[in-house]
Amino acid sequence: MLRPTLKRAAGCGRPGGEVAVAGPKGPGETGGSGPGIPPAEQRGDDLDKRRRDLEAAIAARRPEKKPDDPASRSDSMAGMGYALRLSSEFIAGVVVGAAIGWFVDRMAGTSPWGLIVFLFLGFGAGVLNVLRSAGLVADQGVKPPKGE
Repeated sequence: MLRPTLKRAAGCGRPGGEVAVAGPKGPGETGGSGPGIPPAEQRGDDLDKRRRDLEAAIAARRPEKKPDDPASRSDSMAGMGYALRLSSEFIAGVVVGAAIGWFVDRMAGTSPWGLIVFLFLGFGAGVLNVLRSAGLVADQGVKPPKGE
């Protein structure tokens, strides 16, 4: 424990003109930061070094992204592309079913039954295509649960 030393100064706080001053490494020193605490410049340098080390560690763990990699695109554009692909597959199934139904009706003269039947078949094919694209249904049937 540091003991304050008394020095004489004219017109200072105490009646005898004595002022309490801490020793050279005491916490009451003007401009100091106390024992064991580095000056502000050193703390800033240490903080910068720790920040650079942390950034390097994070960069080492993060997988590198290539500029032409589809995963490096923004999420919103990739999501919009995926939605457009799913909707176009569904619409294509319905349109092809309707076209086949219209053709069958023209050839067989069974208007509107061929169109109705093949429109429903096209709807089912469109839903199946969307489920396949989304990865919920395998190409040859329903995927088994991952636990089995």
